[in-house]
Amino acid sequence: MTETFSGPLSEVAELFAATDVPARLAPEALARLGEAAPKILRDDPWRLLEIPGVRPEQADFFARRLLGGDAGPHDPRRAAALAAHLLLRAAGDGHTVTAAKAVLSALEAFDPGDAVEALRASIAAGEIAAVMDEASESELLGLARLTTAEETVAEGLARLTATADPLPTADGVPAAVFESGVSVLAGAPQAVEEALRGLRDVPGVIVTAPTDRAAQALGGARSLHLLLEPGPGGYSRGEDRPLEADLVVVAEAGTLDVERAAALVEACMDGTHLVLAGDPAAPSPSGAGRVLADVIASGTVPVTELPATPQDVIGRLTAAVREGTLAAVESPDREVVIVPAAEAREAAHRAVQLVTDSIPRALGIPVEEILAVTPVRRGEAGADALNRALKDRLNPGPGPYDAGDRVVAVADLPSAAAGEFGSVIGTDPGRGMLEVAFPSGKATVPSAVVRHGWAVTVLRAQGTLWPAVVAVLPGEAGGALSRPLTVGAFSRARRHLSVVHAAGPELARAVRDRAEPSRRTRLTALLRENMADL
Repeated sequence: MTETFSGPLSEVAELFAATDVPARLAPEALARLGEAAPKILRDDPWRLLEIPGVRPEQADFFARRLLGGDAGPHDPRRAAALAAHLLLRAAGDGHTVTAAKAVLSALEAFDPGDAVEALRASIAAGEIAAVMDEASESELLGLARLTTAEETVAEGLARLTATADPLPTADGVPAAVFESGVSVLAGAPQAVEEALRGLRDVPGVIVTAPTDRAAQALGGARSLHLLLEPGPGGYSRGEDRPLEADLVVVAEAGTLDVERAAALVEACMDGTHLVLAGDPAAPSPSGAGRVLADVIASGTVPVTELPATPQDVIGRLTAAVREGTLAAVESPDREVVIVPAAEAREAAHRAVQLVTDSIPRALGIPVEEILAVTPVRRGEAGADALNRALKDRLNPGPGPYDAGDRVVAVADLPSAAAGEFGSVIGTDPGRGMLEVAFPSGKATVPSAVVRHGWAVTVLRAQGTLWPAVVAVLPGEAGGALSRPLTVGAFSRARRHLSVVHAAGPELARAVRDRAEPSRRTRLTALLRENMADL
């Protein structure tokens, strides 16, 4: 179906239609560049590279369509956009900084003219920041918004540490929560829930999480995104309008990227106690940085290790994976079921059968409380293919979206955080809009900012627990499998976990030997520097 748009999207869509750019990129362009996107793109067509997934050759084509013969390869606008694109791509892999030599080398491959001068101009314009790595005495480059965010987090955590006085304790809650301005509770999601149980009725406490669904399960009310009150220019909560709380607890804090963390610490007033609670063994956030891991690695705040001896089968299986072992499962009550599959197509068939029939029929868990997770989006057992098959079984219709579809937000919205699940209650194909019921209420959103949500990638699933989870591990995802990714898949389940295992011996190797790729960040060093004199 060809989508048309009205309102602020229409001018971007018309510009793209005139230059043979897919209309589906219009909502993302508006989200990235704001309502001035049409003028920005006409003035500098290479800014198209700020849209995720756009390649340099596509931006060059767009520039030629708009500028004709004036779109030369050595245009300084092109070089600046390419430099930012390289750092955006690095940020997509979790890095906040990259060695200047590596950026220059990659930039020169695109024949940008004077690459050094282009970088200098971007630094002078405040778009790229240059910082020194004291350990290696080398220059690092990063998007200015990311380097600033890391500095904000480090300074903010030092401020909270310096200004917090001890609070009255609560039964069953670790003492460090009340004694220190900043502390970490490290453990599995269920262990964190148990540790926070004693805070439910304590006045002056805010408990939040990545999604409304997760926050409500902990006795809170709002996701961190909505708690900070998003608006057109950013978050409303901040230094001038802080959160009014003696204690702020962020569950599933491993999902915090550096920009969300910066907004959080700025919204905590002097004297607030901030607790980051999460599983260090789970995957790093989908955004840039690795805040929880860096805070722990810095050694600058108290870290309470929560009990690691779960009694349930899901917990024991996940605990073994954390230690690098794929343990044999004995689960007579079918809390955990291993379903072997020979290849990806069979894995997808088994997964659909489990979600739509076997689990509801055998265990009484309704389809609405079952989530399928997989390491990848693409492929025969990726999230996209699973969603197509599940929609055909659960809610067939003319689509691509129909009332009754489960969807997940893939970008932060005024009404929901990225990763929040909702249900479509109305469609407006002519405008490319959907009416979605999220936990926070009904909202009308562009269809481009959601995807079907019966199945999601493991990274997208982080932050929310489900009564039943079907973890699909196909052989085609072998290279993507790792110990943290497996922990992330298994730990999403509360009552039941089905593992559709088509990865063969690769899964055991990944659990035993494969950690996540390292991320280049500065937060650990910045924390040590800021905390040194406290």
